[in-house]
Amino acid sequence: MRRFLDGLYGAAGLLAGLCTIGVLVSVLAAIIARQLSLNIPGTDAYAGYFMAAAGFLALSSTFKHGEHIRVTLLLNSLAPAGSRRLDIFALAVGSLLAAAFAFFSIKLTYDSWLYNDISTSNDATPLWIPQVSMAVGTVLFLIALVDELIRRSRGVAAATSQQTHE
Repeated sequence: MRRFLDGLYGAAGLLAGLCTIGVLVSVLAAIIARQLSLNIPGTDAYAGYFMAAAGFLALSSTFKHGEHIRVTLLLNSLAPAGSRRLDIFALAVGSLLAAAFAFFSIKLTYDSWLYNDISTSNDATPLWIPQVSMAVGTVLFLIALVDELIRRSRGVAAATSQQTHE
C-alpha cells in the first residue's frame, strides 16, 4: 500500500510538472502569435487552466515531501509527546478541511458538467474539464493528509524536506 500511495503522489507531482510546461507553452504560443499578428483563441485561458491544475495536482506530492509551509515554532517548543499530539490534532483538522474542500470541488465539477457550463472567454471550454484537476488534486491531498494522520498516530515521524532530499 505504501508503494502505491507514494506512486500516486509522485504521479500527481509529475502531472503538475507537465501542467507547468503547459503554462509555458501556452504563454509562449500567445507571445509568438502576437508578434506574428495572429490570434490563437484561448491561450490566456489555457495558461490559467494549466496553472490551476499544476497547483492542485502538486498539493499531495508537496505535502508528502515536507515542503508545505509549517509553523514549527510551537511544535519545537513542546515536549515530544505534546508535539506529536499537536501534530496529530493539526492533521485531523486539516483532513476535515481537505474533505470539505474535496467534496465541494467534486460537486462544482459535477455541476459544471451537469449544466454544461462553459468558459466565458473566447475559448468556450466546458468548465468541468479544467475543474477535474482541482477535484483530483483535492482528493489526493485529502488522501495524503489522512495517510500522514494514520502514520503519525502510529508513531512514524513526520517527513521533513531535509529527510526527503537525502
